[in-house]
Amino acid sequence: MSTTVVLGAQWGDEGKGKVTDFFASTADFVVRFQGGNNAGHTIVVGEDKIALSLTPSGVLYPDCVPVIGSGCVIDLGFLKQELKMLEDKNIDTEKLAISPNAHFIMPYHKLLDELIEESLGENKIGTTKKGIGPCYADKIQRKGIRIQDLLDKTNLK
Repeated sequence: MSTTVVLGAQWGDEGKGKVTDFFASTADFVVRFQGGNNAGHTIVVGEDKIALSLTPSGVLYPDCVPVIGSGCVIDLGFLKQELKMLEDKNIDTEKLAISPNAHFIMPYHKLLDELIEESLGENKIGTTKKGIGPCYADKIQRKGIRIQDLLDKTNLK
């Protein structure tokens, strides 16, 4: 079994999505290992353009399992919208796998992201204000909310 890894090293639009989509058509799995809905890629299927930000492009291929990995941060509302868009195009999203260790972006992450950006004045970093950075800060500090935390009824209380 061979493995193909598509990895960017320039922190920008390098064409990773197009390359991943090229390999996804014959892959068993396409795993997104990190990131959130702050970036995206557009895939052309026939005459249809499909813009994805969080869902791995493997979702477009019937024999491929798309996986959102443990290094990802998930805006649940955004994921729901993206999956609905795919379902409206008759794309099966049932095979999507999500790591129980992936973290949720909470509303306070977005607010904190915006407040920090505004406080920097002329030194703004250009955040998307989607809560990605603050969510990762919580993840690193081991105080974030993971998918598996929602499955643990004792901790959920």
